[in-house]
Amino acid sequence: MPIVQGIMRALDARDSSDDFTENPYGYVPTEWICILFLVLFSLSTAIHFFQLVHTRLWWLIPTVCTAGALEILGWVGRLWSSLNADAENPYLMQIVTTIIAPTPLVAANFVILGELIWRLGPSYSRLSPVWYTAVFVSCDIVSLVVQAVGGGIAATAVNQYESPANGGHIMLAGIAFQMASITVYMLLAAEFVFRFMYDRPARDIVHASGRHHFNRNTKLMLLGLTFSSLCIYIRSVYRTVELAEGWDGYIISTQHYFNWLDGGMIALAMFCLNFLHPGYLLGKRHTWKVPLDSVAPEKLRSEPNTPV
Repeated sequence: MPIVQGIMRALDARDSSDDFTENPYGYVPTEWICILFLVLFSLSTAIHFFQLVHTRLWWLIPTVCTAGALEILGWVGRLWSSLNADAENPYLMQIVTTIIAPTPLVAANFVILGELIWRLGPSYSRLSPVWYTAVFVSCDIVSLVVQAVGGGIAATAVNQYESPANGGHIMLAGIAFQMASITVYMLLAAEFVFRFMYDRPARDIVHASGRHHFNRNTKLMLLGLTFSSLCIYIRSVYRTVELAEGWDGYIISTQHYFNWLDGGMIALAMFCLNFLHPGYLLGKRHTWKVPLDSVAPEKLRSEPNTPV
């Protein structure tokens, strides 16, 4: 399989005798590109913060806002490198932060899908909303830890003028695991949507029908979730191939691949959730994970964004 072959190629990457005392990028990051992405991620993160304060969806702080903050740090490092590409500290900063930044964003998508399953009908999902969120967020945390450990090892190796290959192998394992979990998540999500559309429950559960909850806002949230997930998935595929090719590979040494397949994809995913925000499409905090049939009619009328 291509992924397995890629991992095997990574194991044959440069050994510890390779010299990393020169420009580790293989190029000089373009200054205006770094400024552009720094502005985009700062803007999106700031908007997300104000949106979460307004909607009281506090779980967006450790997920989307944390992803944005890490991307900002990563692009600060790349902007620094555009002024001095041979400097070690900015390279170490961006290599760790950009590799783990999308992981909290993935967790946000898991939470949103869990809420959609709760509203439209758990009977159409293989897993309950609680288990769905718990399982995939746990996978996301494992992926985050593995990538962070690998990034730390790689950064330490570069700082000691050694090859970061060993750390790269660990980062690759984390990225590959994350891509595998996202693949399963997207397959289960697609199955849930099709089962709901064709009214074919996967489990025998007594639950209020979600048909009358499938309004315009819910459809827009599903659209936003799909687009965001696809952007993150494209980025995961890119990063897996990049690390599998090794630290001296063509992909990692080509700037525009990183700019558009990493920075561009995550920026699109974050802005997608700005425009199609779960707090405005699915309602504020007090409406989440509450059976809508139990919400008083006057409360529903006071919340125009709450699906009814």
